[in-house]
Amino acid sequence: MKLVRYGKTGQEEPGLIDENGVLRDLSGHVKDINGAALSDAKLARIAALDVEDLHIVDGTPRFGPCVADVGKFMCIGLNYSDHAAETGASIPEHPILFMKATSAIVGPDDTVSLPRGSEKSDWEVELAVVIGKTAKYVSVDDALDHVAGYCIVNDVSERHFQTALSGNWTKGKSCDTFGPIGPWLVTRDEIEDPQNLDMTLDVNGKRMQTGNTKTMIFSVAEIIAHLSTLFTLHPGDVISTGTPPGVGLGMKPNPVFLKSGDVMELHIEGLGTQRQNVVMDT
Repeated sequence: MKLVRYGKTGQEEPGLIDENGVLRDLSGHVKDINGAALSDAKLARIAALDVEDLHIVDGTPRFGPCVADVGKFMCIGLNYSDHAAETGASIPEHPILFMKATSAIVGPDDTVSLPRGSEKSDWEVELAVVIGKTAKYVSVDDALDHVAGYCIVNDVSERHFQTALSGNWTKGKSCDTFGPIGPWLVTRDEIEDPQNLDMTLDVNGKRMQTGNTKTMIFSVAEIIAHLSTLFTLHPGDVISTGTPPGVGLGMKPNPVFLKSGDVMELHIEGLGTQRQNVVMDT
């Protein structure tokens, strides 16, 4: 299934995209697409509905973040061997974890606003995992059983804030609008192998990132197992699993960064497309 949240910011309704690409309303069956709705049993109940009985949503409403009430927004850094190489970084021994503020979360096509003073804002297309079942001390073999589904995240990053303002990466990762999520949450049964998904990102129509999740250093299952040994993962938690090469920071000989008026377009195989206009905060 492809589960969505549609409507004005803060007033989103739950929905799904049917096999013909038609948006249908789920508000009569679930309150929202959040952790409480993402257990295997509740997803099975949604899947068992007769889609033809669900109201067709008229027009082309805005899509909000495909999961609501995110408890933890976790990100894995330097998790693609080819991306680590372009930045000159060593291959990490363990997954590098940083947190992104949940206040950064916006819809997949919402405007990205560069913060005041930003000169080095960058793009990062990433596969994200949404937890559906509480995970604590899970094995790699069992880890994917705890996944509700997958979606796209643009891990927008202000590199100067990230590396030069002291502290850790969170400063450059958590600016408002720096976490577009969606367009939809694709349930795990539709993704046969999360370690073989093509992904791209364009800026102003120019291809910047081309990659595949097979070059991840740590697989989705390994990430979940590792994090679950450190703290409990709860339904609705989001893990963004890293980016392939082609970020602006890695451009040679001169890095390229986002500016007002730019347009980012992201795509991951089976997970849809995002499109964001870039503006500067006033």
